[in-house]
Amino acid sequence: MCSIAIIKIDKLLLLNGRLRKLQLSTKVRYAARAMIELALSYKSEPVQLNDIACKQDISVKYLEQIMAPLRARGYVRTQKGSRGGYHMAVSPDSITLYDIVESVEGSIAPVACVDDELCDRGDKCVTRSVWTRVKETMKNELQAQTLAELASEQEKLYQQG
Repeated sequence: MCSIAIIKIDKLLLLNGRLRKLQLSTKVRYAARAMIELALSYKSEPVQLNDIACKQDISVKYLEQIMAPLRARGYVRTQKGSRGGYHMAVSPDSITLYDIVESVEGSIAPVACVDDELCDRGDKCVTRSVWTRVKETMKNELQAQTLAELASEQEKLYQQG
Protein backbone atom coordinates (compact mmCIF):
# COMPACT_ATOMS: atom_id res chain seq x y z
CA MET A 1 0.00 0.00 0.00
CA CYS A 2 1.40 3.40 -0.98
CA SER A 3 1.42 5.96 1.83
CA ILE A 4 1.74 8.97 -0.47
CA ALA A 5 -1.40 10.42 -1.99
CA ILE A 6 -0.81 12.45 -5.13
CA ILE A 7 -3.66 14.12 -7.00
CA LYS A 8 -3.14 16.40 -10.01
CA ILE A 9 -5.55 19.30 -10.18
CA ASP A 10 -4.97 21.46 -13.27
CA LYS A 11 -1.53 23.00 -12.54
CA LEU A 12 -1.67 22.24 -8.82
CA LEU A 13 -0.28 19.26 -7.02
CA LEU A 14 -1.85 17.89 -3.86
CA LEU A 15 0.84 15.91 -2.07
CA ASN A 16 -0.08 14.29 1.23
CA GLY A 17 -2.75 16.91 1.82
CA ARG A 18 -0.47 19.88 0.94
CA LEU A 19 -1.32 21.94 -2.08
CA ARG A 20 1.77 22.85 -4.13
CA LYS A 21 2.26 24.72 -7.36
CA LEU A 22 5.28 24.17 -9.50
CA GLN A 23 6.29 27.79 -9.14
CA LEU A 24 8.13 30.03 -6.73
CA SER A 25 6.06 31.55 -3.95
CA THR A 26 4.93 35.12 -3.48
CA LYS A 27 7.25 35.21 -0.47
CA VAL A 28 10.24 34.60 -2.78
CA ARG A 29 9.16 37.27 -5.25
CA TYR A 30 8.65 39.81 -2.46
CA ALA A 31 11.98 38.91 -0.86
CA ALA A 32 13.75 39.51 -4.18
CA ARG A 33 12.02 42.86 -4.62
CA ALA A 34 12.88 43.94 -1.05
CA MET A 35 16.50 42.90 -1.45
CA ILE A 36 16.76 44.83 -4.72
CA GLU A 37 15.53 47.94 -2.90
CA LEU A 38 18.17 47.44 -0.21
CA ALA A 39 20.84 46.87 -2.85
CA LEU A 40 19.93 50.21 -4.44
CA SER A 41 20.79 51.84 -1.10
CA TYR A 42 23.84 49.68 -0.37
CA LYS A 43 26.25 52.52 0.44
CA SER A 44 23.57 54.83 1.87
CA GLU A 45 21.59 55.16 5.07
CA PRO A 46 19.47 52.23 6.29
CA VAL A 47 16.10 51.83 4.60
CA GLN A 48 12.93 51.59 6.64
CA LEU A 49 10.61 48.70 5.84
CA ASN A 50 7.78 51.16 5.35
CA ASP A 51 9.70 52.74 2.46
CA ILE A 52 10.24 49.36 0.81
CA ALA A 53 6.61 48.45 1.43
CA CYS A 54 5.40 51.62 -0.27
CA LYS A 55 7.72 51.31 -3.27
CA GLN A 56 7.00 47.63 -3.82
CA ASP A 57 3.36 47.49 -2.68
CA ILE A 58 4.04 44.89 0.03
CA SER A 59 2.58 44.78 3.54
CA VAL A 60 5.04 45.88 6.25
CA LYS A 61 4.02 42.93 8.44
CA TYR A 62 4.71 40.50 5.60
CA LEU A 63 8.06 42.19 4.92
CA GLU A 64 9.04 41.71 8.56
CA GLN A 65 8.43 37.97 8.17
CA ILE A 66 10.35 37.87 4.89
CA MET A 67 13.34 39.72 6.29
CA ALA A 68 13.84 37.33 9.23
CA PRO A 69 15.44 34.47 7.24
CA LEU A 70 17.50 36.96 5.21
CA ARG A 71 18.80 38.48 8.44
CA ALA A 72 19.49 34.99 9.84
CA ARG A 73 21.60 34.20 6.74
CA GLY A 74 23.61 37.37 7.28
CA TYR A 75 22.48 39.13 4.11
CA VAL A 76 20.85 42.08 5.88
CA ARG A 77 21.30 43.89 9.19
CA THR A 78 19.06 46.12 11.20
CA GLN A 79 19.98 49.41 12.77
CA LYS A 80 17.87 50.69 15.64
CA GLY A 81 17.03 54.27 16.42
CA SER A 82 15.43 57.21 14.68
CA ARG A 83 17.69 56.78 11.65
CA GLY A 84 17.37 53.02 11.77
CA GLY A 85 16.15 50.48 9.30
CA TYR A 86 17.56 47.68 7.19
CA HIS A 87 20.71 47.64 5.10
CA MET A 88 22.80 45.11 3.25
CA ALA A 89 25.28 43.23 5.43
CA VAL A 90 27.30 42.07 2.41
CA SER A 91 27.91 43.40 -1.07
CA PRO A 92 25.04 42.93 -3.54
CA ASP A 93 27.66 41.44 -5.89
CA SER A 94 28.04 38.46 -3.56
CA ILE A 95 24.34 37.55 -3.33
CA THR A 96 22.53 35.75 -6.12
CA LEU A 97 18.84 35.38 -6.72
CA TYR A 98 19.33 31.71 -5.80
CA ASP A 99 20.65 32.75 -2.36
CA ILE A 100 17.49 34.75 -1.74
CA VAL A 101 15.20 31.95 -2.94
CA GLU A 102 16.98 29.35 -0.83
CA SER A 103 16.88 31.62 2.24
CA VAL A 104 13.14 32.16 2.24
CA GLU A 105 11.86 29.04 0.47
CA GLY A 106 14.40 26.30 1.04
CA SER A 107 14.90 23.78 -1.72
CA ILE A 108 13.78 24.58 -5.26
CA ALA A 109 13.41 20.90 -6.13
CA PRO A 110 10.16 20.35 -8.04
CA VAL A 111 9.64 17.04 -6.18
CA ALA A 112 10.87 15.94 -2.76
CA CYS A 113 12.73 12.86 -3.98
CA VAL A 114 15.34 15.01 -5.75
CA ASP A 115 16.66 16.14 -2.37
CA ASP A 116 16.24 12.72 -0.76
CA GLU A 117 19.42 10.69 -1.18
CA LEU A 118 17.68 7.72 0.40
CA CYS A 119 14.77 7.68 -2.05
CA ASP A 120 13.58 4.07 -2.14
CA ARG A 121 12.48 4.39 -5.78
CA GLY A 122 15.57 6.20 -7.07
CA ASP A 123 16.90 3.23 -9.00
CA LYS A 124 13.45 2.40 -10.47
CA CYS A 125 12.21 5.87 -11.37
CA VAL A 126 12.86 7.22 -14.85
CA THR A 127 11.52 10.68 -14.04
CA ARG A 128 13.84 11.39 -11.09
CA SER A 129 16.65 12.37 -13.47
CA VAL A 130 14.29 14.77 -15.25
CA TRP A 131 13.30 16.40 -11.95
CA THR A 132 16.96 16.64 -11.00
CA ARG A 133 17.77 18.41 -14.29
CA VAL A 134 14.84 20.79 -13.76
CA LYS A 135 16.21 21.69 -10.32
CA GLU A 136 19.77 22.15 -11.61
CA THR A 137 18.61 24.29 -14.55
CA MET A 138 16.62 26.55 -12.23
CA LYS A 139 19.51 26.73 -9.79
CA ASN A 140 22.00 27.66 -12.52
CA GLU A 141 19.73 30.38 -13.88
CA LEU A 142 19.07 31.85 -10.45
CA GLN A 143 22.78 31.75 -9.59
CA ALA A 144 23.56 33.66 -12.78
CA GLN A 145 21.76 36.77 -11.47
CA THR A 146 23.46 38.78 -8.75
CA LEU A 147 21.57 41.24 -6.64
CA ALA A 148 23.83 44.01 -7.96
CA GLU A 149 22.83 43.19 -11.57
CA LEU A 150 19.16 43.17 -10.69
CA ALA A 151 19.49 46.46 -8.78
CA SER A 152 21.15 48.03 -11.81
CA GLU A 153 18.26 46.92 -14.03
CA GLN A 154 15.76 48.22 -11.45
CA GLU A 155 17.51 51.59 -11.35
CA LYS A 156 17.13 51.90 -15.12
CA LEU A 157 13.42 51.17 -14.84
CA TYR A 158 13.03 53.80 -12.11
CA GLN A 159 14.82 56.35 -14.31
CA GLN A 160 12.46 55.61 -17.21
CA GLY A 161 9.63 56.71 -14.99
